[in-house]
Amino acid sequence: MTFRAMTEHAKNNKKPVYLPYSGATLLTIPLLNKDCAFSRSERIEFGLLGLLPQSYETLEQQVERAYQQYLSFDEAINQHIYLRAIQDSNETLFYGLVREHIEEMMPIIYTPTVGEACERFSEIYRRARGLFIAFPDRYDIDKILSNVAKNDIKVIVVTDGSRILGLGDQGVGGMGIPIGKLSLYTACGGISPENTLPIMLDVGTNNEELLDDPLYLGWHQKRIDQVAYDEFLDLFIKAVKRRWPEVLLQFEDFNQTNALPLLKRYRDEICCFNDDIQGTAVVTVGTLLSACRIKNVRLSEQKVVFAGAGSAGCGIAEQIVMQMCAEGVSELQARSQVFMIDRHGLLVSNMKTLLDFQFSLSKDPNEIQSWEYSSDYPSLYETIRYVKPTVLVGVSGQTGLFSEAIINMLMLGCEQPVILPLSNPSKQIEATPEQLISWSKGRALIATGSPFKPVTYEGQTYNIPQCNNSYIFPAFGLAVVAAKIQHISDEMLVAASEVLATASSSAENQEEALLPNLADIGELSKEIAFAVGKVAQEQGLAAKMSNKALRTAIELEFWVPKYREYKPADPH
Repeated sequence: MTFRAMTEHAKNNKKPVYLPYSGATLLTIPLLNKDCAFSRSERIEFGLLGLLPQSYETLEQQVERAYQQYLSFDEAINQHIYLRAIQDSNETLFYGLVREHIEEMMPIIYTPTVGEACERFSEIYRRARGLFIAFPDRYDIDKILSNVAKNDIKVIVVTDGSRILGLGDQGVGGMGIPIGKLSLYTACGGISPENTLPIMLDVGTNNEELLDDPLYLGWHQKRIDQVAYDEFLDLFIKAVKRRWPEVLLQFEDFNQTNALPLLKRYRDEICCFNDDIQGTAVVTVGTLLSACRIKNVRLSEQKVVFAGAGSAGCGIAEQIVMQMCAEGVSELQARSQVFMIDRHGLLVSNMKTLLDFQFSLSKDPNEIQSWEYSSDYPSLYETIRYVKPTVLVGVSGQTGLFSEAIINMLMLGCEQPVILPLSNPSKQIEATPEQLISWSKGRALIATGSPFKPVTYEGQTYNIPQCNNSYIFPAFGLAVVAAKIQHISDEMLVAASEVLATASSSAENQEEALLPNLADIGELSKEIAFAVGKVAQEQGLAAKMSNKALRTAIELEFWVPKYREYKPADPH
């Protein structure tokens, strides 16, 4: 009997599940454990009498108790540890709790709290989850994958820990990111936890603090060189394809020298996705489209300045160019309206430090010939002075980069700019919402990368929407699983941005936030999954089916946390 057959509660099925496990063993399997929700007949049949308190509870009662326990912790990191402990003992309860309090708990299970959890991974480690594939074991990857108890893996999130959020190299501590991401795949996108797998590729770390820590759980070596790294990644991809050929593989928090090359190298070889590049880009473009509706303008009419020209910033910029082209302007015109700033200044094509993926977004030196600037290349302030942008995006990871002087200069050229300080965790944001609202006198449209509380300015309260990738990547997982999509195309990304923008109530009510309520994210994921699935069918990247059949497939795949009745499996 396969593990999938034992955990058919993953689908919304009312038939009993037949299990070969019993007694204390059954209580140790997070996907199957029900704690005090085991009925009396189940306790008798599975040898559980006396192993649990006498009370018989519903999932709702368990969620209420767990929530009260959660509230007893004052610090976010302790709330994170508590929720992870529940996840490791009873996954149905964990997701029932998180879905009931999704807006409150998303910042705890993911950014910003997950950043601290990654930094303290070895310190707060309790129990293994997922796979740790270390470079010394590179020739045993097939064996490692075969050790996974869950046979039907549909979504994998993998990291090498090299660029965790804005915190840099966290080595094996980066495993907190795939675990957190997959929690959101389930909580927001309905992907059954039975079908998910977090993977950490441990290729060493260049973080001296970790290497000097005797409690560090990773491989105590410097990161391997590029040739060895490329060979290792190729071994890993090929092994995953052999084990789960139809899986969606999400690359997460790889440094910029590897992120885009990996996506390009394997995009047509396996169904893969980079959330830092593509997910961030899609949700940012969706946010900009929503802002454009408020202002009654088109995105193709905007001038956009980026502070930060790494893989995430360039990924967003390329998605903006794509969306502008979809609105009818030429690619040349679209690129002329996007300006990228890195630590050296405005990206110009004669820069010696220019990376391959930055070149198409750089400016010809002749374009800035008339500018006056104080260094080798124009600074952020100088670029804003000459460009007079309508949109300012921060993906720099530089705390306080957006100064009052920069915002004042921005306001001189645009009465109602869109400002998106997207760097996270929140301690590395370019400017706080409170600062931006004050400096812009409440006129700027703002969304952030990390969650922030509402801001009151001159008697008016401003909700701060979070430009949260959770609006996007869970929906792609649901689309791939339900429609059996073979590859993720650019056109699917455009479709997702447009659905996200349409879902925002801001077009009808300007007092509302730029993005939909996170409490409604499950239904939004279904709508995005449907739109993505239809594009996949049109492009021949998924089997044709009617609209009704696709919506039915999405509903059938959308897992909800509920307990199923268990019966002992026939030993014969």
